[in-house]
Amino acid sequence: MSVDIDRLGPDDTALVAGRIAEAFTELDVTRWLVPDASKREAVLAGNFEILVGHAMRHGLVYASGDRAAVAVWFPSVGEPAPPPPDYDARLAAACGEWTDRFQHLDELFAANHPHPDHHHLAFLAVQPERQGQGLGTALLEHHHAWLDANGMPGYLEASSPNSRDLYARHGYQVGEPFRVPDGTPFWPMWREPVGR
Repeated sequence: MSVDIDRLGPDDTALVAGRIAEAFTELDVTRWLVPDASKREAVLAGNFEILVGHAMRHGLVYASGDRAAVAVWFPSVGEPAPPPPDYDARLAAACGEWTDRFQHLDELFAANHPHPDHHHLAFLAVQPERQGQGLGTALLEHHHAWLDANGMPGYLEASSPNSRDLYARHGYQVGEPFRVPDGTPFWPMWREPVGR
């Protein structure tokens, strides 16, 4: 299956954030982040909008042509990008009573993030009814081609056994998991460029 891939711009920030929230609403870790199922997707979308907006300025945001799948990459090369403007206040506004859980997750990610130059896949999300159709694979292969051509490693944190196994099939090596307070794991994964 051939999948058209487009690079998106700032006007698509809310669409991308909503797509990620929709795809991630039923993950174990998002149940911990926002225990109230009736508010989870909206809170996640607000949080992701901050991060996707930041990626529009400092990263790379791609989508399938039909926008059913999105990928958000941050180059982690040289000097780190500044944090999103007014991050603490915006996080509190988006996440409300669960802000401390999102802050805890940010700290976990920072503590486990590798230091060598790489591109960080922050999000890969596919509409639930479109999962398993190769859209996520197409987005991965699209940016992996650039990474391989430029000798750049990739890094991500897999949030479920299914995503961990998908990434492993694409050359990512699984590291020792780290966990949020209820025990739910994230698997840090690293991919060396192919063909160099």
